[in-house]
Amino acid sequence: MEAILNPRAVAASADASASTGAVATSKSAASWAAIIAGAVVAVAASLILLALGSGLGFAAVSPWADHGVSATTFTVTAAIWLIVTQWISAGIGGYLAGRLRTRWVGTHSHEVFFRDTAHGLVTWAVATIAAAALVAASVLSLAGAGVHIASAAVSASAQGTSAQGTTAGGTTPGTFAASYGTDKLFRSAASTDGAPSLQDMRVEAGHIMANAISAGSVPDADRRYLANLIAAKTGLSQAEARARVDEWVSMGMDAEAKAKAAADAARKAASQASIYTALSLLVGAFIASISAALGGKLRDEHP
Repeated sequence: MEAILNPRAVAASADASASTGAVATSKSAASWAAIIAGAVVAVAASLILLALGSGLGFAAVSPWADHGVSATTFTVTAAIWLIVTQWISAGIGGYLAGRLRTRWVGTHSHEVFFRDTAHGLVTWAVATIAAAALVAASVLSLAGAGVHIASAAVSASAQGTSAQGTTAGGTTPGTFAASYGTDKLFRSAASTDGAPSLQDMRVEAGHIMANAISAGSVPDADRRYLANLIAAKTGLSQAEARARVDEWVSMGMDAEAKAKAAADAARKAASQASIYTALSLLVGAFIASISAALGGKLRDEHP
């Protein structure tokens, strides 16, 4: 009836409602100042706790036998400390984001709770990204220094190997397999006459060991050849020379097995660290959301 009697008033009211709705929807519900403030505090708290945890961890680990904690205990303790770090830092950051955010007037309590938890989650995400950037920058810096040191070591090793290669037939790094085959071509059937120099024998023995590690065993022909060289060089009997060769091969294989075991242990440790890190991050996201909701509730109760 009113629309019929006064259509202009109805149109003006509709325009005003549309304008009011546009203004309401154009204003963001996110208080970015509060989010950034909470994220900065969370990152600072994380760095403090990580530094403290690193100090405690280094104090608990000892290179001496029967001193310090075991590897399992250290791993479990590190995982617990990661969770505690996320718990405390995310809780502080989320709580501050909730307390410092702008008060929403005339908003339903359910919507307020959702916005507060969202503020906590976003605060945790910003802090996590910032912390990851800091860690990545540190890792890249350390990696650059490590590459520089490794390059210098490889260069020195290459120079030393090149000097040996002049005597041993031009051996260069990365060509042990080819060098092993070349050594076999020029092996002498005589055990004493025309015996190679000690330097040549050392290089050839290294090639034999490298081939053994690659193949998984030392052929009997290589064992006999080394025993003949040792007997000719040292004056030992064939049995004593063969025993010395067997002991040398056993030591080399054991060292290779220990290296593989260490690499496998490092792989498992890296896998566990990734799982514990993901778990701690999930805990941090949850705690930040709940803390922001608590901080926002107290903010509304005490405006």
